[in-house]
Amino acid sequence: MKLITAIIKPFKLEEARESLDQLGITGMTISEVKGYGRQKGHTELYRGAEYVIDFLPKIKIEVAVRDDQTESIVEAISTAASSGKIGDGKIFISPLEKVIRIRTGELNEEAL
Repeated sequence: MKLITAIIKPFKLEEARESLDQLGITGMTISEVKGYGRQKGHTELYRGAEYVIDFLPKIKIEVAVRDDQTESIVEAISTAASSGKIGDGKIFISPLEKVIRIRTGELNEEAL
């Protein structure tokens, strides 16, 4: 099992969700986060004063999947979230040691 964590631009969330729905993904966790990478933020003008915005708004998607689903899900998120511009985001893939469905006590892939 794997935990796929994707950091994407907020306006790409709906496209990414629809792509995952088409693959039959029934659950995911979405968080509003802030951060920066190579973009290093940007400057904005407000009432004549210039402000540096270091941390940019992003969306974090977390999906727990079976090993055999990993590549198709990564491809779906990559395609949906790509604008071809700096700041499109990143995808991280981590191993999941154990998953437990609290309500039923199901373990691992049955709990996904």
